[in-house]
Amino acid sequence: MRKLPNIKHIVAVASGKGGVGKSTTAVNLAIALTKEGARTGILDADIYGPSQPTMLGINDRPEVKNGKTVLPIVAHGIQSMSIGYLVDETSPMVWRGPMVSMALQQLLHDTHWENLDYLIIDLPPGTGDVQLTLSQKIPVDGAVVVTTPQDLALMDARRAYEMFRKVNVATLGIIENMSTHTCTKCGHEEDIFGKGGAQKMARKYGLEILGSLPLDIKIREQTDSGVPTVIEEPKSKTTKTYREIAKRIMEKLSLQNETISGKFPKIVIKND
Repeated sequence: MRKLPNIKHIVAVASGKGGVGKSTTAVNLAIALTKEGARTGILDADIYGPSQPTMLGINDRPEVKNGKTVLPIVAHGIQSMSIGYLVDETSPMVWRGPMVSMALQQLLHDTHWENLDYLIIDLPPGTGDVQLTLSQKIPVDGAVVVTTPQDLALMDARRAYEMFRKVNVATLGIIENMSTHTCTKCGHEEDIFGKGGAQKMARKYGLEILGSLPLDIKIREQTDSGVPTVIEEPKSKTTKTYREIAKRIMEKLSLQNETISGKFPKIVIKND
């Protein structure tokens, strides 16, 4: 599978289950990568329920270039594309699997991405048509699995990992979301979704926990308002965690590239 000319790395963010904060994590991760100096984009691959337009605070339609490609909409320093930019937000997408897969490919290939270091793909929940299209038709460099400590979420996270493994997409690590909750009134910290689940999954599959994020009402409020946490609270502990996760992903992809390049023979020219 050939790399796309204007994109150096493609990273899929998956969960296997809805409601674990995957899209919130994806958009904050994309912005965190820009804060580390990378040119970053985000592709909203959830055709049935696109959420990135709301999270990025975008109500505009993308411009068409030369009648062939569309320009990504830039917000908070990242280039973005979503089916939500092209249809009315109340219009249901009554499409079958093949149409959804084709739409995803068009959103990727017909968008004029401008020299990206990283493209984050925000996958929908599950392991269906969109995920298979992504793994078979798009040159993904690695995947990140988002989960909560809850057993039900971990079951689906394991399915997401197994799907990527079967299609030979490397899983870069796990992000544990909603790991703890701190009461805004008394400051008491509580593991309301359980504890240690992500660690067990990491040990079982030999994966790294890239970071743990809290269950914080401010994260929800900020993404709902179109100003994600990394922008709204640049010096917060949560933003620091997002940026640390971004740096770990950059390091892992860099090491991955070195490993791949090391497999090729080197040509040495000598004078006789």
